[in-house]
Amino acid sequence: MVVLAASITSKSGKALVSRQFVDMSRIRIEGLLAAFPKLIGSGKQHTYVETENVRYVYQPMEGIYLLLVTNKQSNILEDLDTLRLLSKVPEFSASLDEEIICKHAFELIFAFDEVISLGHKENVTVAQVRQYCEMESHEERLHKLVLQSKINDTKDVMKRKANEIDKSKIERGKLEKGGYSSLQSMSSMGSIGRMDASLSNDMGISSGNTFGGGSGFGITSEVDNFSSKPKGRPSAAVGAPTKGMGMKLGKSQRTNQFLESLKAEGEMIVEDVRPSANPSKAAAAPPTDPVTLTVEEKLNVTLKRDGGLSNFDVQGTLSLQILNQDDGFIQVQIESVGNPEIKFKTHPNINKELFSNENILGSKDPNRPFPAGQSGDGLGLLKWRMQSKDESAVPLTINCWPSVSGNETYVSIEYEASSMFDLQNVVISVPLPALREAPNVRQIDGEWSGSMEFVVPPADTSVFFPISVGFSATSTFSNMKVANIVPLKGGAAPKFSQRIQLVTESYQVV
Repeated sequence: MVVLAASITSKSGKALVSRQFVDMSRIRIEGLLAAFPKLIGSGKQHTYVETENVRYVYQPMEGIYLLLVTNKQSNILEDLDTLRLLSKVPEFSASLDEEIICKHAFELIFAFDEVISLGHKENVTVAQVRQYCEMESHEERLHKLVLQSKINDTKDVMKRKANEIDKSKIERGKLEKGGYSSLQSMSSMGSIGRMDASLSNDMGISSGNTFGGGSGFGITSEVDNFSSKPKGRPSAAVGAPTKGMGMKLGKSQRTNQFLESLKAEGEMIVEDVRPSANPSKAAAAPPTDPVTLTVEEKLNVTLKRDGGLSNFDVQGTLSLQILNQDDGFIQVQIESVGNPEIKFKTHPNINKELFSNENILGSKDPNRPFPAGQSGDGLGLLKWRMQSKDESAVPLTINCWPSVSGNETYVSIEYEASSMFDLQNVVISVPLPALREAPNVRQIDGEWSGSMEFVVPPADTSVFFPISVGFSATSTFSNMKVANIVPLKGGAAPKFSQRIQLVTESYQVV
């Protein structure tokens, strides 16, 4: 017996999968397969049909034919036995649909090759064919192990480098502790001025002030203009702190000397507290309750300096931390605003149908508890994302208008906070050119909205950008909240606490 070709053909005559086993031209094989539908008569019970040169042995299978093309000298009984074995090969395809068969064409061809070799049937079973097709290469497995080892080594090197960088930052911070560097040295390193709500026009020395009636719009300021300050009375920042906005520029050496001289004369001076570089990303206290759930949204916003919104992206997560493994047999019921712009995605092990129908986050396997002792941010149960082109969704808008007039550059800044959030720990950082003197702050006012203006020597207006903003809030765009904890094994639900925060990851005016 010699099998010339094997094919899976639709009833319309289209060859879905075909394999040639002997040396014949492609045109010859295509001609034999194209002639097959014309040779099948209706109502016939035969499973083969012959022509002058070849024999077609076939088997109908739903809407397709499994076809062998052999020479006329082959044994018909062997042909039928081979056909029966090949009829079980399509189990490598999910179904006998034409689209699915074409999708698994390579798997079927590999199976044909295991059954027929050089036109002759191999002595194999279906189980052996399956085993041969699933066999993996030892060299490939070894290559993957070597590649993974290299990846792990690279990660270890990255961790060591990161630790070295962190240590150098800590040592550098210790050297700088006890006072600020001079304004000139800070400017030469590309220092960034920070805005604060504690500038007093007649004094120019900051006090810890807030934005929005104690909401924490923290913007500190220090200026070098003390000539107009009267002596013999407390600083104006002590009795009536200004709810406005200023700049953090850093103290120059001359300013420090002047402050020391004022203190020696008995003047009451209120020193400001230097804010952290990114107050919106302060480390959270470790959990103390048996179950802690954290709702966090990270805000990425890019505003255009000429007005308008370039990018607005909110990415949120709901994380779970459990102290004791016995408290892991729970489900979490949540509440959220029905905003169609927010797209939710659950953890792969979460029951998606339960979440979609009842807003409950539970494991697919009720007998499998949530893991305890999660370090860092905990186990992420739910993620969501919101993008918008609507400028009204921005919590804080900043407008900066630098202009050069004569030998001075006037920089006017307007800010306005939205009423949707109570912003806290707000820091607005404005880049400055290299200066020998502190900027002269001419005007500052406002609480939820306001403005300020400062003057520096002539400079290119582009040096005042990008302006970076950092803040936090205790409410989110999704209004995601944990409503209840449902125990799965009866009894009282474990005590739980939840943390809700909105922080800025990247918030700039460019």
